Amino acid sequence: MGTQVGLWCLKWLSYLPLSWLRGLGAALGGLLYAVVPSRRHVLLTNLRVCFPELTEKERHTLARQSFVYFAQAWLDRSWLWHRTPACIESRVQLKGEVQSLATAQPTVVFAPHFVGLDVGWTALTLQLPLKFTTIFTPQSNRTVDAWVAKGRARFGDVRLLRREDGVKPIVSSLRDNALLYLLPDMNFGAKESIFVPFYGEMAATVPSLSRFAKLGRARVVPVTTRMTEHGYEVTVHAAWQNFPTDDVQADTALMNRRLEDLIATMPAQYFWVHQRFKTRPSGAAKIY
Repeated sequence: MGTQVGLWCLKWLSYLPLSWLRGLGAALGGLLYAVVPSRRHVLLTNLRVCFPELTEKERHTLARQSFVYFAQAWLDRSWLWHRTPACIESRVQLKGEVQSLATAQPTVVFAPHFVGLDVGWTALTLQLPLKFTTIFTPQSNRTVDAWVAKGRARFGDVRLLRREDGVKPIVSSLRDNALLYLLPDMNFGAKESIFVPFYGEMAATVPSLSRFAKLGRARVVPVTTRMTEHGYEVTVHAAWQNFPTDDVQADTALMNRRLEDLIATMPAQYFWVHQRFKTRPSGAAKIY
């Protein structure tokens, strides 16, 4: 019951002016930074590993900013999943190499875990007349899971797959010229991963970007989402050349290097609260 009440509150919050909603998000992010020490520890640890050149004060400042962006993006799902297409289009700018996606062809979108990742998906499904597929991890709360699934299926010709659905429907969709919105930059455990460097530290990384692109005979197009004062900018980047190759290890390492370049453009908006280095190579010391 409490969860349902919270989701109803989010729905009504969607009608607030964006500046008010962002103000609430800033307050919520500051509160979370203060009262959730476990996640604050994870975030600061990630920053120490990835940005050793920063001072402790600079890392704490970046960590507080990250909590604020995280909270603001969560509240922004209120209007993203409940307001009209006109409202969304007034707040979300789709830019970059958009025309490259105009023609249906097998495409894997590399969508890193920036806080606005759901905005990127919504912008593409709302504005492009294509078939779309994505994979998502079910939420532990069934009510929240249903809300998330409904929000992600609002627009366009979309297919939401869960990890247990396997590879076959993903490859089939790609070969049917669907666009696969893929988020492979999280730690999903040793079973599904290989170890490649991420900011100089060996990180368990799923090689799905290379493998799906190869199996689906698809190009890879990065798409990033940046939160701005007036909403979001969703940027379609140029397709990667000579990718994938026959070397999955090299492809996955290249993905992480290019991810680092993307993070450098907006480091506070990356999903640093995730335990990216939880799974360790044999014999390596624990990080968290």
